Amino acid sequence: MSRTTSAPDSLDDEAVLLVGHGSRREKSNEQVRELAADLEARLGVPVDAAFLELAEPAIDKAIDGLAPTVSSIAVVHLSLFAASHVKNDVPLAVEQARERHPELTIDSGAHLGVHPAILDLLDDRAAAVEAELGVDREDGDVAVVLCARGSSDPDANADVHKLARLLYEGRAFDRVEASFVGVTEPRLDETLHDLAKTRPDAVVVLPYMLGDGVLTGRIRDDARVFDEEYPYVDAAPGEPLGTDPRLLDVLGDRWQEARTGSVDMSCDTCKYKVELDGYEDDRGGARAMLRALTHQAEHADREDVGDDPHGHDAPEKHVAVCTNQTCAADGSPAVLERLRQAARDSDDCDARITRSSCLGRCGDGPMVAVYPDGVWYGGVESDNADRIVSSHLDRDRIVSDLVDQTL
Repeated sequence: MSRTTSAPDSLDDEAVLLVGHGSRREKSNEQVRELAADLEARLGVPVDAAFLELAEPAIDKAIDGLAPTVSSIAVVHLSLFAASHVKNDVPLAVEQARERHPELTIDSGAHLGVHPAILDLLDDRAAAVEAELGVDREDGDVAVVLCARGSSDPDANADVHKLARLLYEGRAFDRVEASFVGVTEPRLDETLHDLAKTRPDAVVVLPYMLGDGVLTGRIRDDARVFDEEYPYVDAAPGEPLGTDPRLLDVLGDRWQEARTGSVDMSCDTCKYKVELDGYEDDRGGARAMLRALTHQAEHADREDVGDDPHGHDAPEKHVAVCTNQTCAADGSPAVLERLRQAARDSDDCDARITRSSCLGRCGDGPMVAVYPDGVWYGGVESDNADRIVSSHLDRDRIVSDLVDQTL
């Protein structure tokens, strides 16, 4: 991800750009800016904050602002995992900035990833919950659930499982499980119910997230419901990572990797570079890059007409295609791409078509769910995609011979 192989001779002529996702909650954006200020104090190098979306400045504007004052910029990701933003959206913005500023050296680093400082931070978050519950992992059975958002990138999801295992190693936890609140499985409520069967003394639920927003609220709700349903197990959620100073240790390492050309990303299990089961159509990255370009163009169009560039209109329909193991083996990835192509070719279709994890109808797939209509199609083949788009998505006429169930 870096285009240079050696660091500048001096820190006087370089800067760091800390890139966060961006949020409609200004408190979350302020956390990114706070980390940027703290990182500047730690490194002794100017550090500016930028955002992928939903907040200002955008990456391109931030680089344009820094370009007249420095000769090199290290882009550091404030992303927990290497999913599409890290692999596609930020690299696209960086490459375009290089085209605009050929005299400027721009190095791009890695995501936060798996790091000893993060494990130490998570251990402390768990200890705080133990103190709240009045339990001690050394004297009782304490289980931990590490709960992340969930991604359509299998390598990113695998990092959650790796962190969970490393948090378990060398510590006195009874067990540490990885779980998710969306997109993939196992879901948090399922993991908690499975844990209850082992009858631990306490369950600590750790949100593996930077900010405190909607998803952390959902994690707290699930932990509360579990605690009420299982009176023989004490359960409580921990705090997100926030702006803990240990994140600066990770960011500092990622900065050094970027500026010295020693960035190490996982390529052997990257769905854009190798063919993984269920993700065959993502190999090559061309579709992902096209989506990044399209998203960027949509933002530019909205800015040109004075609209909020992040105020995307909700589509009329949302189509979810199961690409979990059984449906994937039956050809659901081909169904997904055929639906997307048919939707792009249609002048009347206003739908967002996404992959989903298991829809609970294994053996009856590939499954395609259309919302808000609540219509689930089963046994869908790629040849059926045009009918679903032209009839249901374009004209609200259900394709009755494909209906598996209606909700």
